[in-house]
Amino acid sequence: MGLAIVFALVTLLAGFATFSALKNKNILGIVFGGGTFLVLGWFTVMTVLNHGFPTAH
Repeated sequence: MGLAIVFALVTLLAGFATFSALKNKNILGIVFGGGTFLVLGWFTVMTVLNHGFPTAH
């Protein structure tokens, strides 16, 4: 479950990077940041829905 937490953090950073690329009008940054945000975001959401919220044991 730790991998899902890491992917969630990367998704947050990718969202910030996409927003920053939008402000700077950086097309390549928008494409790669947005793609990372969508793919890892989808993976994170589906992992949480299928396995529940990660808890510390």
